[in-house]
Amino acid sequence: MRWALVKVCLAVTAMVVIAFAVPLGLVIREMASDRAFSDAERQAGTIAPTLSITTDREELTRAVLSTEPGDRGHLAVHVPAPDKSRAEEGAADGPLDIGTRRATRKDVETVRKAGRASITEVTGGFALLQPTALSTGEIAVVEVFVPEGEVSNGVATAWLMLAGVGVALIVGSVAVADRLGVRMVQPAQRLAGAAQDLGEGRLGTRVPEEGPTELRSAAVAFNSMADQVVQLLANERELAADLSHRLRTPLTVLRLNAASLGEGPAAEQTRAAVQQLEHEVDTIIRTAREQRPQTQGGQPEAGCDASEVIRERMGFWSALAEDEGREVRLAGVDRTVRIPVARPELAAALDALLGNVFRHTPEGTAFAVDVHHSGDAVIVLVSDAGPGIDDPKAALARGASGRAGSSGSTGLGLDIVRRVAESTGGDLRIGRSVLGGTEVRIWIGLHGDLPERGRRGHGRRVGRRIGRQRREENRAAAGPPH
Repeated sequence: MRWALVKVCLAVTAMVVIAFAVPLGLVIREMASDRAFSDAERQAGTIAPTLSITTDREELTRAVLSTEPGDRGHLAVHVPAPDKSRAEEGAADGPLDIGTRRATRKDVETVRKAGRASITEVTGGFALLQPTALSTGEIAVVEVFVPEGEVSNGVATAWLMLAGVGVALIVGSVAVADRLGVRMVQPAQRLAGAAQDLGEGRLGTRVPEEGPTELRSAAVAFNSMADQVVQLLANERELAADLSHRLRTPLTVLRLNAASLGEGPAAEQTRAAVQQLEHEVDTIIRTAREQRPQTQGGQPEAGCDASEVIRERMGFWSALAEDEGREVRLAGVDRTVRIPVARPELAAALDALLGNVFRHTPEGTAFAVDVHHSGDAVIVLVSDAGPGIDDPKAALARGASGRAGSSGSTGLGLDIVRRVAESTGGDLRIGRSVLGGTEVRIWIGLHGDLPERGRRGHGRRVGRRIGRQRREENRAAAGPPH
């Protein structure tokens, strides 16, 4: 848009400059020519008083040489032969040609007969032929030579000045158009960038209400829309929290009924399930109310220690794994790893993955969680020794599940995990684990997006490294061969 405006302004200004400069240049050339021939007429008139008095050669020669053009050889006088009946005493018997003649005799005779001044082109310039009456009644012709340089004197300088003025006008108009374009384009670019940021989830993005009237109106509308989006999301979170809070009343009744069951394994399991259900409801409420829109810069308001959250959730799921006879392995959580993900979001993502392991693999199936910190990202691998996923691509689609035997699954768990990863510039991938089943890899970026090629290559290297470690651990656990 900016360059289009500059091009239009350049074209219009160039047309205006050409429309005025070309005629003005032609007028200047005509004025220079008129000035040169007017001077020639004036110079021819200086010899007229002498011709009206005498036609003596010596007198005329002195009169011609006394003038400026005559001294330079640019003035000539052509006197015809006198009439014998009216000839003055001492006058020449034949025609006189005083000075250097450049015009042809035919041109001179034509002017003498016509009695009107004429300009004829000669070698090196032009000749002004001016008829002058003599005392004898004859017509003499005064010839003034005008060099070609005098006819165009000052024209080149004037044209250069016109060209300079035209270029200055064009440059000035382009500069003004560029400033106007910047004034229009920058607010439009800010509006487009803010729309992209809002689409990526940076709900704190706002646009300065600057620029032309139309763009200011668009910025006001955008900011109002962003405020409404934030308000709608806040209402949605509050609604989710309120709906979850309503579950507490029936849970309280269920807990009281479970307390009256007495002692026994079934009663203990029922009370533990009710307690876990209350814990999950509380987690939903906290998650809904603690989530906040991202700030203006696009960075999350708070992160968490991934190692601590993973240890906590693994501690919870390990108890159920022990009941089902599952072997559990946890690696890479021995140091603090800060990630730009809220604690409830990471916990929900881990619960979704581990819940899938328990839901879609037989009892006794081993699983493992590995955490790898590569400096610019954190990779979390959740692997199992189950039957695997038939269609990994379909499993990543929202509302679908590609895991074998997925009856009753909503398919939203992997979508939740993917959104957590993509909010940091990472991604989610599904593959075959070294345990023989499914491996879900969560790539969590620490410093924004990474190049796709580098991310894939680094993910493969990390997967190979962890696979080698697991194979070595398996060989060590099996002991020496018998």
